[in-house]
Amino acid sequence: MNRLFFVKIVSGGQTGADRAALDFAIEHGIPHGGWCPKGRIAEDGAIDERYDLKETPSTDYDQRTEWNVRDSDGTVIFSLGKHLSGGSLFTKQVAEKLGKPCLHLPHQEGIDQAVQRLGEFIKRNEIGVLNVAGPRASGEPEVGEFVRVVLGRVLSRSK
Repeated sequence: MNRLFFVKIVSGGQTGADRAALDFAIEHGIPHGGWCPKGRIAEDGAIDERYDLKETPSTDYDQRTEWNVRDSDGTVIFSLGKHLSGGSLFTKQVAEKLGKPCLHLPHQEGIDQAVQRLGEFIKRNEIGVLNVAGPRASGEPEVGEFVRVVLGRVLSRSK
């Protein structure tokens, strides 16, 4: 079975890439979910209940990252810069450790390239549940728009 688009989006609910992916899913009627830290913590306070996230037993961000990678078919990491750091780098390392497909999409490669690469990644790896990760809004304020544009174009190509 080759999918051209995923059937569920998961993320940890942090501001930035995570939240943009969840908002995209809600706006387009795509099922969403994932794990967030105990207390629904994020850099801007408690994660809104409108996001269908389950809390991990720990307030540790690493645990929710590991569980989202574990429970998805593959992970895409969006970034504005070429190199991953912090939680985004940790996400890639977890995916490698678990043997899960992982794709890094740096903005500098361009929107068209990102759309093409994500579409191919989803199809090649038969991604049904897509974990979306990337920097928080305080680190890369424009990453959310990058996520929305790329996911939107991949969705429109799949119709």
